[in-house]
Amino acid sequence: MVKTILSLPRTVWLIGLISFLNDAASEMVYPLMPLYLATVLMAGPKALGIIEGIAEASSSIFKLISGVIVDRTKRAKPWIILGYVLAGLSRPLIAIANSWLWVVAIRFTDRMGKGLRTSPRDALLAETVPESQRGITFGLHRSMDNAGAVIGPLLAAFLLAQGMPIRDIFLWAIVPAVIAVILAFYIQEPANQKALPEYRFSWSLQGMPDQFKRYLIVAGIFALGNSSDMFLLLRAKELGVPQEQVPLLWAGISLITTIFGTPLSALSDTMGRKRFILIAWVAFALFYIGMGVSSASIYQVIGLFILYGLFKAATEGVEKALVADLAPQGLRGTAFGWFNLINGLMLLPASIVFGWLYESIGATQAFLFSGGCAIIAFMLMAFWVFKKPSNEI
Repeated sequence: MVKTILSLPRTVWLIGLISFLNDAASEMVYPLMPLYLATVLMAGPKALGIIEGIAEASSSIFKLISGVIVDRTKRAKPWIILGYVLAGLSRPLIAIANSWLWVVAIRFTDRMGKGLRTSPRDALLAETVPESQRGITFGLHRSMDNAGAVIGPLLAAFLLAQGMPIRDIFLWAIVPAVIAVILAFYIQEPANQKALPEYRFSWSLQGMPDQFKRYLIVAGIFALGNSSDMFLLLRAKELGVPQEQVPLLWAGISLITTIFGTPLSALSDTMGRKRFILIAWVAFALFYIGMGVSSASIYQVIGLFILYGLFKAATEGVEKALVADLAPQGLRGTAFGWFNLINGLMLLPASIVFGWLYESIGATQAFLFSGGCAIIAFMLMAFWVFKKPSNEI
């Protein structure tokens, strides 16, 4: 496997490095957002749910738009660059926000940048390698991305320990973001991209296989229970994790995902994507049910977060590889756009519902709701998504 990883094209490694730097910048800010909203802007779980729901839902719309544009123009690089520019410039502005409404606008810009770059980047990765290497390619990309998510919280925790105000940490996040933008200009696109046939977008998903359409439905059900990870950080603090250790806890999840993401995704190239996704969804359900237990100790919380890290490692690259497998050539940008759109749009009701349940009824009910959605998605994935028509049996 090591030989295969080292032999991957230069574009794969460059995109991975860019994602590493960008995520380091993002994760310097992300773990501190719940604390900043609660202690500086005096906003609660409901505001957090609205902010993250709107931001991610908006991002998902741009993921579809950029995916369609890539399939029609056969150009991914300009949208990747623009996406990193918008994200890198918007995050430091949180430091000057004086209300959570301003944070909504800033997060919208940040997520718009993510939306513009994600589908073109994923389509470019899928076209750069053969089908037999998609799992390991997306796994490596996610591992490098999560490596940045390890460095970012560690830097944030270090700066907090040195007495630096949260606002100043937001400002320093621009440094790795600028380096990521510069590197994005060196991305090279495969020459055969421009030779692909023209494609006309269809809201009915014309040209997409039935398995892909069913997979979108099931992914949407799962996403309904997969609300913003910021709620997990808030819950960890409520269960006794000290404030200064919250970024370290998040860094630990990213470290697990970094270590296990590539080997697990590589195994899916030979053992199948479906198996890994199903196992991971069971882990997700157990994690959310466990986080709903109000008597959980700090050590139990740490164990649950380890489980969550394994869930992310087993799905982040594999889910993208499955999308690339199911999508016809020339439609992969659009396929990634639809997949990202469904996941992002469902985050809006997911975060709002979760935040309402959390604040109005209780944390236990909110976490049980998410676990229940995962169980339903598991059943449909196992017995419906890949079911063949009766005339093929």
